[in-house]
Amino acid sequence: MTNKVYAAVQDLLPAIRDRAVAAEQARRVPAESIAELAAAGVFTMLQPKRYGGLEADPVDFYDCVRAVATACGSTGWVSSVVGVHPWQLGLFPVQAQDDVWGDDPGTLVSSSYAPMGKLTATDGGYRLSGRWSFSSGCDHCTWVLLGALVIGPEGKPVDFHTVLLPRRDYAIDDVWHVMGLAGTGSNDIVVDDVFVPAHRTLSFNDVSALRGPGQEVNTSPLYKLPFGTIFSNTITAPIIGMAQGAYEAHVESMRERVRVSYGGQKVAQDPFAHVRVARAGSDIDAAWLQLVTNVREEMRFVDAGEEIPMELRLRARRDQVRGTERSIEAVDLLFKNSGGRSLKTGNPIERHWRDAHAGSVHAANDTERWLAMYGKGAFGLEIEDAMI
Repeated sequence: MTNKVYAAVQDLLPAIRDRAVAAEQARRVPAESIAELAAAGVFTMLQPKRYGGLEADPVDFYDCVRAVATACGSTGWVSSVVGVHPWQLGLFPVQAQDDVWGDDPGTLVSSSYAPMGKLTATDGGYRLSGRWSFSSGCDHCTWVLLGALVIGPEGKPVDFHTVLLPRRDYAIDDVWHVMGLAGTGSNDIVVDDVFVPAHRTLSFNDVSALRGPGQEVNTSPLYKLPFGTIFSNTITAPIIGMAQGAYEAHVESMRERVRVSYGGQKVAQDPFAHVRVARAGSDIDAAWLQLVTNVREEMRFVDAGEEIPMELRLRARRDQVRGTERSIEAVDLLFKNSGGRSLKTGNPIERHWRDAHAGSVHAANDTERWLAMYGKGAFGLEIEDAMI
């Protein structure tokens, strides 16, 4: 079935590519693209089967995301971050899952995970207020996942929760005016003192420990994988796709290009151009191969009912940030080798360059932090970060 999703995505790429400029101009992914991707099954790949999902191999999901991002970085990004939310919703209590998918299994959910809100306990749940930024694709979604700190009796944070809210409980503030990933519609979410029932919250400490009440009904090994692997690779996979899109556009445009300043030599005959393309291609392939290897190795452990070694979880984060870093290095090399023509607004090389750099500043891509975390683990020091 997942092969059918990938095949359907391939058929959609020409139209998605044609809408890339329109996405930037509208500052959101066109509704047509969202509808087509939904019909193809992209947004239900990680959704529980009991709600009409595919419970697919995460690598198959990332492969579809990567393909979409080769055509349009913004559409690939939204496909990825909106498409991963069914996986986390599958960890919530069953009642929360019923709230979202009970009437419509095609319901889409956006997010903003930074703990920018405050939860105050009350009868049956919590009161929530706050403002969250960077909720990609929120205009196409009718629910949102938000990060919030649970405030104890002494006024200090005692836990970190992910909170699920319906569209009636929040406002979208249209603030998305940016230079990269301009078509993602990553606007602000504003919440003003709303009630959140207890079943619509999920402790991030439990998620980090690979626990969740939804695992009682969603028993697939898919829902036993670490958030730090699943979500973080959701950020890197489209960036690899953007780099691949830049690579393909570069090779195509350079095949017939002539450099007048080099005596009319075709770029395709320039040995230095050959080396740059080889370096860029190698970095993109390495980024993808490490992502695939780590996710599949973690899947082997959960399939066998065994605990995922901390060394592997740390390695997955190490290679995830390096995957983004390698993709950026590749895009930079291709952009530079494309010459002055790559500066023209609207050409795919400069758009992929802007989009990849924009994606690289996501919190999941804090390279030095995660390389240092891997080093701590290698030296046997205690690891406490919840995003592993």
